[in-house]
Amino acid sequence: MPETPVVSVRPLTLPAPGRGQDLQVRVSAPATGHDLPVIVFSHGYSWSMDGYAPLADHWAAHGFVVLQPTHLDSRTLALAADDPRTPLIWRIRVEDLRRAIDGLDLLEAAVPGLAGRVDHGRVAVAGHSWGAQSASMLLGARVLDADGVPGEDLSDPRVGAGVLLALTGRGGADLSPFAAEHFPFMNPSFDGMTTPALLVAGDKDQSALTVRGPDWFTDGYTLSPGDKSLLTLYGAEHSLGGIAGHRVAETTDESPEHVALLQRLTTAYLRTALHPGDPAWPAARTALDSAPHPLGRIQSK
Repeated sequence: MPETPVVSVRPLTLPAPGRGQDLQVRVSAPATGHDLPVIVFSHGYSWSMDGYAPLADHWAAHGFVVLQPTHLDSRTLALAADDPRTPLIWRIRVEDLRRAIDGLDLLEAAVPGLAGRVDHGRVAVAGHSWGAQSASMLLGARVLDADGVPGEDLSDPRVGAGVLLALTGRGGADLSPFAAEHFPFMNPSFDGMTTPALLVAGDKDQSALTVRGPDWFTDGYTLSPGDKSLLTLYGAEHSLGGIAGHRVAETTDESPEHVALLQRLTTAYLRTALHPGDPAWPAARTALDSAPHPLGRIQSK
């Protein structure tokens, strides 16, 4: 599918009573086309609506409306460490994603030329790192308390599919002492994560948050039921080749090839997931499997 020129508008503001400040969102959309599906994207720790252009721009150029809220942990907001909202940011992040879906009418009307072109019935969520954890909650993942009891179900029936990039794994004994002390919410249950999703993990993603190896980032695939696929990128670390932006300091594994592969595969996955019968995902899988030197592998269940 050829690329379409993209219209991107920022910042758009959604009222957020009780949040402490209204929610700012970037909306990117193709300049032409109708019945456009929606991707709500959750950024990683300290990023903002201005990050992840390699993914957001690509998705928009290939027929998706991309909503990028700025969460409270963004460095652009400079929230104080002792702010009373800090321990609740993990939960507020989930509410931000839900609020973006709730406000789709307002966001659509605020982008010149977009009104009437959005398919509100086809919505996906995506996210990277902490953003993947946030997005996973709308797919049915839950946070276990200290006694192992699942917390509130925050899943959203409006969400039909997900893309979870470098999703953190199990808590408990699998966490490093630092993570166990500072991130008590990092204790997920994937038992109820039934919404179809593509998970992506780098086989060199060694995190200080866990005492395990890179396989920790595959727990969401292994431990969740239902229709799931896992893309393992060979040689990729937590940045998955640089999806947060071109030549950003946080990227430890710069790889335009990995980023290009992720662009193609995530687009194909979401096209088929939101439009059953679309052959994009089976075709993309076949292309990867038949490549003479594949950059990764896909498994499904």
